[in-house]
Amino acid sequence: ALHAMKGHFSAAPEWSYNVFQPKEAERGLEAQTDIFSPGYFSLEICGGESEELAGQALTSAEIGKANLKPLRPATSDGTFKIEALLGHSIRNFVVKRDDYETVMAGYPWFLDWGRDTLICARGLISAGMLDEVRKILKLFASFEKDGSIPNMISGKNASNRDTSDAPLWLFVACADLCAAEASDSFIKEKAPDGRSILQILESIADNYISGTPNGIRCDSSSGLVFSPPHFTWMDTNFPASTPREGYPVEIQALWHAAVSFLAEKKRDAKWISLKETISRSISKYFPLRNRTWLSDCLLCEKGKAAKDAVQDDSLRPNQLLCLTLGALCDRKISEDILSSTQELLVPGAIRSLADRPVSVPLKILGNDSKLLNDPLNPYWGHYSGDEDTRRKPAYHNGTAWTWQFPLYPEAYFKVYGREGLATAKSLLTSSMITIRSASPGNIPEILDGDAPHLPKGCDAQAWGATELYRVWKLLNSQ
Repeated sequence: ALHAMKGHFSAAPEWSYNVFQPKEAERGLEAQTDIFSPGYFSLEICGGESEELAGQALTSAEIGKANLKPLRPATSDGTFKIEALLGHSIRNFVVKRDDYETVMAGYPWFLDWGRDTLICARGLISAGMLDEVRKILKLFASFEKDGSIPNMISGKNASNRDTSDAPLWLFVACADLCAAEASDSFIKEKAPDGRSILQILESIADNYISGTPNGIRCDSSSGLVFSPPHFTWMDTNFPASTPREGYPVEIQALWHAAVSFLAEKKRDAKWISLKETISRSISKYFPLRNRTWLSDCLLCEKGKAAKDAVQDDSLRPNQLLCLTLGALCDRKISEDILSSTQELLVPGAIRSLADRPVSVPLKILGNDSKLLNDPLNPYWGHYSGDEDTRRKPAYHNGTAWTWQFPLYPEAYFKVYGREGLATAKSLLTSSMITIRSASPGNIPEILDGDAPHLPKGCDAQAWGATELYRVWKLLNSQ
């Protein structure tokens, strides 16, 4: 269904045959297609006027029930307020799943992913969608088993649990909800299986300590969490572009936040002591010698302690979570991290890898075992071409991501306080460029790491929009 504010529609059915599609050609797909046009709108506008077209995809049963409400300018000069625009955008990702609710990770391709949904919950809380978030958190908590929750849900199938971060994001979302409600009532409520939310959180933490069936385990000597390959958000596989087997830095920041939450709510010496151990270990094992940033991952195979792992020296943005989640409090280290990760910034996004050589090689082998990259110079600035040999190697090795971008201004504000507020706001406002890009009013999934930083991937990505909204509200409430 289509609707225009004024003017009229003229029916003029027409087929265009063998239309060339450059993006499909770039990706090695069938590049010719036939396109049907039912007609055209005739609209007349004068100087200073604006016009809106609204469209909605309907099933055959919904024809005649279109609910087209075009966005109206939020200010007298015809521009939109970013908060109102993002608030409208993020609501479009929340959908029903049985008696509960979940989040579509991105349009047009993604379903509901564990980590994406729980990261999105933070922005939904900022938007005041507390009832929706309660349903989302109960849904994913109900899937908890042996310390794991689904990496993704496909229909009724929740067997994919290859994620070490999704269970930990559940703690962060619960902490945000308790803070927003100024109450611990939610974690005392029952999940569908009869356990309280707090009992489920304790089950996750206890299983991380003893070891989960899928290979996650807390190192008893350091308190840090071992993550199997492809279990973090940089989980591209086939080919294995960023396996990160060992002790990834953001997993430790999330683990510290999870244990801190239990220490606060349970007042148990077990959790208080472990929190302190994790904090000391992050400060001990992750700073790189002769570098001003943290190791992205302490690389090792299953069964090895953190002290025996190899420090990956690639510069990535994951370490920013150590600052935003309070796992690192050293002022000098924090300032160094901000100074170093600044080179990853592009307008509205942050690159997943710095364009600089590394000492610890990152070897990417294709499905035929042929080398796809330069292991000592793994940066890949353009996300284009064939999926398995070009796009996947680039996906987390130079491609700029929108969801992690707000972490930088948030960390900047947390480190520098009110003195850094204006700078943090200025950096965050560069997201207006992405909002006006491929799908106006939405945040794209990724951008090319190299200029001109073209939007790629999903046109509308949930966690990019919700994280921008969350940090926008945070900085503008100061």
